[in-house]
Amino acid sequence: MINRPSYLEQLSIAVQRSPVTALLGPRQCGKTTLARMFGEGQDTVYFDLESQPDLIRLQNPELMLGSLKGIAVLDEIQEMPGLFKVLRVLVDRPMNRTRFLILGSASPDIMKNASESLAGRLEFIELSGFTLQEINSESEKALWLKGGFPRSFLADSDEDSMAWLEGFIRTFLERDIPHLGISIHSAAMRRFWTMLAHYHGQIWNASELGRAMGLSDKTMRSYLDILTGTFMIRQLQPWHENIGKRQVKAPKIYFRDSGILHKLLSLPDYHSLLGHPRVGASWEGFALEQTLLTVKPAQAFFWSTYSGAELDLFFLHKGRRYGIEFKFNEAPAVTKSMRTALETLNLDHLWIIYPGRQSYPVQDKISILPVCDLLAIRDKLRQN
Repeated sequence: MINRPSYLEQLSIAVQRSPVTALLGPRQCGKTTLARMFGEGQDTVYFDLESQPDLIRLQNPELMLGSLKGIAVLDEIQEMPGLFKVLRVLVDRPMNRTRFLILGSASPDIMKNASESLAGRLEFIELSGFTLQEINSESEKALWLKGGFPRSFLADSDEDSMAWLEGFIRTFLERDIPHLGISIHSAAMRRFWTMLAHYHGQIWNASELGRAMGLSDKTMRSYLDILTGTFMIRQLQPWHENIGKRQVKAPKIYFRDSGILHKLLSLPDYHSLLGHPRVGASWEGFALEQTLLTVKPAQAFFWSTYSGAELDLFFLHKGRRYGIEFKFNEAPAVTKSMRTALETLNLDHLWIIYPGRQSYPVQDKISILPVCDLLAIRDKLRQN
């Protein structure tokens, strides 16, 4: 088992601060394991809402949950959406001493129900697969190839990892999607998902994908929103610096887990990955996701103009502006586009993230930084 101290700390703070904490993330990312680790040594009662005995215990949820003290964990909360109103009643009682930790995989439903029933009483924590900070440095390539889902990353071989990922994809398409009340044929969604893998790291073009699949732009958009809402895809929105200039307005599309990307691209091992024409885009997406999970900016964007200037990642922190470029290159160089971004966006600093091992400044306000040393960005932000 891999320890996850950062998430345990977040849970500890959130549970003390808010009567209800929602731990969200895709299936099989480790939510249940993390919740059990958090509950060790504390007065904790655990309910699995996919378990028939636990459902029976909750036939009268207000009576059952209202009698508890300490922490009550409700796993797979989307199975009983009616519990949100019950939780509101319970946490509003003056003598309530119970903290509720709810776990869920389907964020659209959970966030909608939570916002309606638990406004002002709920704190969200989003859980991902393993990050670079949670593994040893020798496993960086394995994390990139296999992705961060625990059972994929910890598999004994690349073959076992890919077999697990195939099972995950099938279950997601054939059970999880219909379970959300979405009636899309699994074969059509898999075809879309596979085609989307070839657009990883590119600007979204619904018309191009729609023509390829013989479906409307609106249908393509709905498919994309489903994969985004279930934590499979990240839509990175563009930053508009000057509305008077022509700038890209569509989001960039990234797979949040590199293992799923590689499975859909039929890349079973590291050798196949390095020889694939999309290897650079794959690494960029992997580094982007690791950066966002480490730095945790309130909002993140990319910046691009039709004249060719662009920046992979842009965010603000305490009023200051920062940029990040991702380069799958052992000796990345400062480009004209980077200098344009530095000047146009008035960046306080720009980092070039690469797969090497040495950190060093290259120009005023521009530094080279290894992907394994992303904590250095977070530390710098905390100093400012």
